[in-house]
Amino acid sequence: MKFLCQVWFDSAEIAKLSEEEGRKLTQDSIDNDNRLRESGHLLVANALREPETARTVRVRKGDAIVTDGPFAEIKEHLGGFVLIEARDMEEATEIAATFPVARYGMIEVRAAFDIRFPDE
Repeated sequence: MKFLCQVWFDSAEIAKLSEEEGRKLTQDSIDNDNRLRESGHLLVANALREPETARTVRVRKGDAIVTDGPFAEIKEHLGGFVLIEARDMEEATEIAATFPVARYGMIEVRAAFDIRFPDE
């Protein structure tokens, strides 16, 4: 099964890290990604730019409405995502617990499915 692990954190907490701590967190994350890739669990892992760089798109009555910034103003923001392959939710949760960034935020784990085959 595929699971989407959303990486949520508070920018203010990450900003408190020293330059050295930030480099270590990045390297630890790269190392963990490589380990998960080698084990066959990691499918995709990407960080996201800051919410201020986002655009929100809505289509109403056939017209696209684009606004700058995130959909919602909240303390935590989506900082990245990891798509993994796992046996079940328990294994997916165990894998998410290995993400170094989880020490500074949280990882939301959700089962993913192909909308053409929702019951599979």
